[in-house]
Amino acid sequence: MKKFVHDFIVISNKRLNSNHFVLELLSPEPLSTMEPGQFAEVLINGSQDVFLRRPFSIHNADRQKNTISLFIKIVGKGTHALSIVQKGEKLNLIYPLGKGFRLPAHEKILVVGGGCGIAPLLFLVHTLHDRGVKSDIILGARSAGDLLITQQFSRYGNMFLMTEDGSAGEKGLVTQHSMFSKGSFAYQTIFGCGPTPMLKALDKIATAFGIECQVSLENTMACGIGACLCCVVKTTTGNRCVCTEGPVFDTRELDGWYQPIAKCYR
Repeated sequence: MKKFVHDFIVISNKRLNSNHFVLELLSPEPLSTMEPGQFAEVLINGSQDVFLRRPFSIHNADRQKNTISLFIKIVGKGTHALSIVQKGEKLNLIYPLGKGFRLPAHEKILVVGGGCGIAPLLFLVHTLHDRGVKSDIILGARSAGDLLITQQFSRYGNMFLMTEDGSAGEKGLVTQHSMFSKGSFAYQTIFGCGPTPMLKALDKIATAFGIECQVSLENTMACGIGACLCCVVKTTTGNRCVCTEGPVFDTRELDGWYQPIAKCYR
């Protein structure tokens, strides 16, 4: 797929809480074909001590309005610099990068997001909805205050919530939702993004039910084009770059199970 380098205009910078925000960006050109699960590398403006671009999932896209959005958690200098950009400023993006979710022909789909792992999943359920598929969606977090943008997800599917303290939805980890213990569990594909233990648990669930599970991985992706080899992971077919041959993988491809080489910088 062809890659582009464009200056996007910041339409809005919406703070969700003290640590999370969403940037809505206007493309200067008609948006290319994007797959849910792909990402963009963003250049940090005006910061001499933040040299490398930062990778972010395409959170959502509106091809009619020619806009994309990025869901970002503030954890370092790069993300902090982005958190204070103003409407009308420009951000340079390399996009669309990586391989996204492979959408099945059937409609028995479960989408599972934990914490800030919701980042690539809104675009996924939006795309499925546009294809006539209303997914079942489980979102989990530590507490009710950590559950973000659930109303947006509810536009595109049937919502189920989990919190570790029981303050919203069912109590427990996202992979402990009661639907997983039901004899009527009839999904054929699970899509997931979140902490590695959550993804590992989804893999076990999918294996137990004999179904497909696709997960979006996070790793250090300094270049986004497979040149720096910072994001290599072991798979059943050898070492592969998360940035070019992922970030979405079928869990059956992951060897041993997935362990990131390093925490993704932000």
